[in-house]
Amino acid sequence: MGFEIVRLDHVQLAMPPGLEEQAEAFYAGVLGLERVPKPTPLAARGGCWFQHGEVSVHLGVEEDFRPARKAHPAFVVDDLAALRAVCEAAGVEVRPNPDGEPGLGAYVDDPFGNRIELLAAD
Repeated sequence: MGFEIVRLDHVQLAMPPGLEEQAEAFYAGVLGLERVPKPTPLAARGGCWFQHGEVSVHLGVEEDFRPARKAHPAFVVDDLAALRAVCEAAGVEVRPNPDGEPGLGAYVDDPFGNRIELLAAD
């Protein structure tokens, strides 16, 4: 083909307007990502961006918002049990993967109902 995709830059999820504080409480407060400033031309649109190392999540405002229940990002976590405990302490429901194997991963929903998969690092 003459080219290759070398990495994923970011994942974008939708959120309802005006709920950036809830996004920050979850993505920064629970998942441990850092809120980073959006570029000035995009900041007026609302939403917020989060990053930790090579992991970037962009939340964009969608007026007719509907949560992503099937499509989802999957985050690899170095200590899945610790993150599960943090989620549960924050009142975030942690669901086992569909196969029911707790070591294989879990699902949580962000404050807006978007599904997020959590996977244990190998």
